[in-house]
Amino acid sequence: MTQSKIHKSNSDLFPIPLKAVILDLDGTLLDTAEDLALAANAMLRELNMTELPSATIQSFIGKGVPKLVKRTLTNDPDGEPDPALFEQALPLYERCYAENLHVHTRPYPKVIEGLDQLKQSGYHLICITNKTEVFTLPLLRKTGLAGYFELVLSGDSLPKRKPDPLPLLHACQQFNISPEEALLIGDSSNDAIAARAAGCYSFCVPYGYNEGHDVHKIDCDAVVDSIVDANNLITYQGH
Repeated sequence: MTQSKIHKSNSDLFPIPLKAVILDLDGTLLDTAEDLALAANAMLRELNMTELPSATIQSFIGKGVPKLVKRTLTNDPDGEPDPALFEQALPLYERCYAENLHVHTRPYPKVIEGLDQLKQSGYHLICITNKTEVFTLPLLRKTGLAGYFELVLSGDSLPKRKPDPLPLLHACQQFNISPEEALLIGDSSNDAIAARAAGCYSFCVPYGYNEGHDVHKIDCDAVVDSIVDANNLITYQGH
């Protein structure tokens, strides 16, 4: 553990006693950006629209598929396309992404090692993502991560999704633990906002998709280089 990994916090906070670790999917566990961009450009081709640089599309990732589609159609982070065009484009994108779900997508470095350590320590492991279940579950299976999680909540599993705290609170209720006994590890302000609202701890990784913004400016308890580094800042408090 190095002091540089602790962000906006008193180092006396660590190691944090926990019973559960909640992990985001895209940009935290899996590097899905290239396949998301591949699908977006396939959608644009089918619509006879000009393709965008992959890096541009990747900067649009972070608020779910509908928002990604809107941003891609307008080439604008805050863009709102013609409603009829969006209605045509969204199912196109979903089909294109289903066809390219696991072309380049892989776990980030140290993800498997970190999950192994967390599981061996005894934490409840939960995956909470805004990705819809039809994509989430196949990706977890294809990348070998499905077996690590006792609970998976996708963007359409509950009435609300991150940054709303509902999925985190639901997960805590499922395991009969209080929010302060849980940590959310994510890559974006969406994750940190959800954790703060729920009363959970929050770590951010710097390699994901925070819509092009620096995660060090996010209100979280630590910025960690990997899931392995996160494990060094917590301690299991099970029965």
